[in-house]
Order: sequence, then C-alpha cells, then structure tokens
Amino acid sequence: MANNKALGTGGRKSDKDLKIRVKTAKGRKVASTKWLERQLNDPYVARARSEGYRSRAAFKIKEMDEKHKLFKKGMHVVDLGAAPGGWSQVAAAAVGSTVEKPLVVGIDYLDMDTIPGVILLKKDFTEDDAPAMLIDAMGGHGADVVMSDMAWPTTGHRATDHLRIVHLIEIAADFAIQVLKPGGSFVAKVFQGGTEHELLHMLKRHFSTTFHVKPPSSRKDSAEAYLVAKGFKGRQEPETEL
Repeated sequence: MANNKALGTGGRKSDKDLKIRVKTAKGRKVASTKWLERQLNDPYVARARSEGYRSRAAFKIKEMDEKHKLFKKGMHVVDLGAAPGGWSQVAAAAVGSTVEKPLVVGIDYLDMDTIPGVILLKKDFTEDDAPAMLIDAMGGHGADVVMSDMAWPTTGHRATDHLRIVHLIEIAADFAIQVLKPGGSFVAKVFQGGTEHELLHMLKRHFSTTFHVKPPSSRKDSAEAYLVAKGFKGRQEPETEL
C-alpha cells in the first residue's frame, strides 16, 4: 500500500520536518554541532544576513529601541563591547551618524571591520585607560545613550558567571554616569539571577525609570535579559548614613 508521502498527498510538512539537521563531523564536538544546527535554523540569523547586519544581536537593540524609544536623530551613542558591530550599525542608522559627522563610538578588544559613521576603538573596556580613550573619541560631547552587550565567556559555574557579569554592568554603569547627558539612557546585558540589589538601587537613584527587558529576538532558552535605565538625572551624590 502506497503511503501518503510517496503519493505527495501528505500535506504540508511540519516545522520539525523542515528543520535542517547537522551531522556530527569527525573532530567536531556535539556542542558545536548543536550550535551550528541552531544557527542554520534561526530566522534572525537569516534576517541579519539579508538585511546586512553583522549579527542577530542587532535585532535585540532594534526591538528595544522600537518599544522604548532609545534613539533620536542627532544623538551621541557609546557602544561597549561592540564586536562584531550589529548594535553600532543599528545606532548609527537611527541617529543619522555619518562618516563626516560620526555620532557613535564603539569599543571592543576584538578586531572589527569599519562601520560608516562609527568610530571604533580596539581596546578592552575593563582596562583603566579605556574610559578616557572613549571620552577623547567623543570629542567633548556627552552621550545620550550608553549601551553594553558585554559578557565574559562563561565558566559553567553559575555563581561565578553571575558575579562576573555584574562586575561588567557595574563598570559600564559607572562610565555611563560619568558621560551621559541629563535625560540619557543606559542599556546593559544581564543574566538570570537579575541585577544585584546595590547596583539596582544606585541606578534608580540616577535614573527616572529602571526595568528589565527580554526582547523577542533573545532566544527563549537563553538566560540573558537587558537592563534599561532611562531619564538620567545627572550625577547624584552618594547617600550618607545618619
């Protein structure tokens, strides 16, 4: 008895049937195979390629901007941990940054190809002289948005990884408070476990609104989310205990 598949009458294949399967090649780890399979089946990876973005991460900041109105024409933006450059690409287009008048400055210790309208610094942001280099590259302008997609390579130890990402957020937030104009915004990657109470308290003192966001393009099985702080009040003096 002929089956429906042979006769071509089985109807539309399910999404599961249409997924690309990747065989584990000799010398390739199972984890690498799974990552490759996920990339090949990720619609955001395909969209990034077709729309000229350097990574799927570009859609995360794009979605956050669409919902929370982070960028306006003429704004100055700093991108911490910019590689491969997707966030800088989105910001440059949104603020109208050009080669003649660059409004976006990005920094990363990894090599990046040039992006029109973006000043790129090859430097580890955690090094002591990195903030001064960024301020110099900004040409005396304050920032309207400081954004950070920085993350350390994970160790597999949950508590350690949490402390490491909190440290990155802290130094990014300290920099943002130094350079933001009143009304400015700060965006930073966080992971499951949330933001440390002291850090969140500090941000609430300096910003009108502070909240967590998980944009649609952030994978559902990922622990990542983003901390968004808007309405910078200007540098506030630390609270003193009585």
